[in-house]
Amino acid sequence: MKILGIDTAVATGSVAIVEDDVLVAEMLLTSRQTHARRIMKVVDSLLSMTESSLSDLDGFAVSIGPGSFTGLRIGISTVKGLAFSVGKPISAVITLDALAHQFPYARTLICPILNARKGEVYTALYRADETGAVARISDYAVIPPLDRVSRISEPCLFVGDGISEYGPLIKQKMGPLAHFAPPFLNTIRASVVASLGLKRLKNKEPDDAKTLVPFYIRPSEAEIKIAGGSPSL
Repeated sequence: MKILGIDTAVATGSVAIVEDDVLVAEMLLTSRQTHARRIMKVVDSLLSMTESSLSDLDGFAVSIGPGSFTGLRIGISTVKGLAFSVGKPISAVITLDALAHQFPYARTLICPILNARKGEVYTALYRADETGAVARISDYAVIPPLDRVSRISEPCLFVGDGISEYGPLIKQKMGPLAHFAPPFLNTIRASVVASLGLKRLKNKEPDDAKTLVPFYIRPSEAEIKIAGGSPSL
């Protein structure tokens, strides 16, 4: 089974093609351009380099958040358009799950943290077993980083773009219990998104493309205004 995966949840976007357990190709790009201006160029380039066409694919996987509100909408709408054009299924992947699954043999607790602005992070806790299976052991949350670390009393590996801003604060609070992924591993990989999506599609668990929406955890500013509330500060 050959799957194309897309991630546009943060500033670095990526596209990958995975066939069964093999990574065929992957492209990651950090740019000041919006994902809307570059995502299809990357998809076309990847298909061209691998001498593939959309009809050769068995399905699509896309990260649905949490992350950038605009970026997520771009990624999801792109995958929907591609899937509808060739009549292939879609699998949605939670961004935090994809980050955690990049460390299948971690001996510590795994805590992805994505910068949610306003002094908060998107986060959850995971644990890997001796077989490399990664399981989430907490709810998804958007909270101040110190609220998360105050509940951790064991060695923990932190990963994600929130480290650049909150890493020193976490280190100060946790001391030697805090471990950090190297910067190049803080990026969400479309290959992991594709791999997780492929497993669900093999199990006949596609998502409904018509109702698929971003997983924000908290409402966007536009949703708050529509509801008549005030944006949080």
